[in-house]
Amino acid sequence: MQVLKSHPASSADLGLIGARLDRLPATRTIWTYVLLLSLGGFFEYYDLFFTGYIAPGLVQSGILTTTTPGLFGTTGIAGFVAAMFSGLFIGTAVFGFVADRFGRRSIFTFSLLWYTAASIAMAFQRDVFGLNLWRFIAGIGVGVELVTIDTYLSELVPRELRGRAFAFNATIQFCAVPVVALLAWLLVPIAPLGLDGWRWVVLIGAASAIFVWWIRRRVPESPRWLAQHGRIEDAERVLAGLEARVLAESGAPLAAPAKPGAASTRGSFIEIWQAPYLRRTVMLVVFNLFQTVGFYGFSNWVPTLLIARGIAVTSSLQYTFVIAIAAPFGPLLAVTLADKLERKWLIVAAAFGIALFGMLFGQMTAGSLLIVFGVLLTVSNNILSFSFHAYQAELYPTRVRALAVGFVYSWSRLSVVFSSFVIAFFLDRFGAGGVFALIAGSMLVVMLAIGWLGPRTTNLALETISG
Repeated sequence: MQVLKSHPASSADLGLIGARLDRLPATRTIWTYVLLLSLGGFFEYYDLFFTGYIAPGLVQSGILTTTTPGLFGTTGIAGFVAAMFSGLFIGTAVFGFVADRFGRRSIFTFSLLWYTAASIAMAFQRDVFGLNLWRFIAGIGVGVELVTIDTYLSELVPRELRGRAFAFNATIQFCAVPVVALLAWLLVPIAPLGLDGWRWVVLIGAASAIFVWWIRRRVPESPRWLAQHGRIEDAERVLAGLEARVLAESGAPLAAPAKPGAASTRGSFIEIWQAPYLRRTVMLVVFNLFQTVGFYGFSNWVPTLLIARGIAVTSSLQYTFVIAIAAPFGPLLAVTLADKLERKWLIVAAAFGIALFGMLFGQMTAGSLLIVFGVLLTVSNNILSFSFHAYQAELYPTRVRALAVGFVYSWSRLSVVFSSFVIAFFLDRFGAGGVFALIAGSMLVVMLAIGWLGPRTTNLALETISG
């Protein structure tokens, strides 16, 4: 086993760290790390997705209205959604760099505690200003967490496992969707112990704080990040321990590390606007601006879209729960294919499915058909989600990965802020069919951007992809 020297880090050191990680087989230890990070993501997705499911309860309690007379009214559901995604924009764009500076492990924990505390505060608000303020603050923490988990996961797992690891991660994360949908169906129409049901949905999710330190104690810091910051001895200690556990579990000698390529030890924001990253940055900005119109245009609005079709609140939440059960199945179906199919084409295929099934959903009136096409749309949405989370984290080097992913991903958060108001406008003027026509047009842009500009990444080393 090669032991790396202490300070300072060289490009050879960084390349060797990556090569040693990439040669590891997929043993119980590797999958345990993936599971633990995914559990952190479960709580994050619970917080992210309850927005749409508690919206009918917020309208029912008189805090919000379904739509507003003006396009940018803040007292409607669109304003509530916009508050969350404004925070997400700040978290990803402004604070995306903190995981590069302070470490993946520390920021993974801190951001989870941040948005949990903010959600607890939001659960006790009784006016729209307080509600939106604390939702905005929670969004900052969720935004930082989103970037950190993607970066953390891409650096910890071997290259031949990345696709499956992200698919598994997404499966666990999206299990939060049927959970929050079920709780909303059961609790939103009632007020247990005199407390509005939507408040219970929020508070139950906040219990995630109990698990934070348990997860933190069991997940190591990224050896790539440690080496990048000159902490070669720490990187060696973490990696040697990981190699020893993997060796014991596999029962076979570890393969020799591939010849490492040189890895630059320094990076800056300017670098993502230079070759070979300029093309990737432009592509991902365009992609993120439009993909959220389809993803959140459905997930944040599905109960409201059903109510707009004349379905009662309770029945709407029931239909939504049945549709939400499908949420983990998109990534689950892709677990065996994620490292066999090229990720860029998986994204394109999923975007086509969103456009097609969305248009069909928008034309249906029968409950059974609404559920069928809602399920197909949800599966397509979530295949797209796990695929692009893996994809964009692969396209930049370790030295700027969290910063770059945070920057390009922040455009999706900004997009949701404005598209929420546009969707509310389309719903008011053109009905559910108009909303899904908007979604289909957005998916066409996604297919063109990724299909035309996207590089191939499947089964390539991170250091190779990043140039």
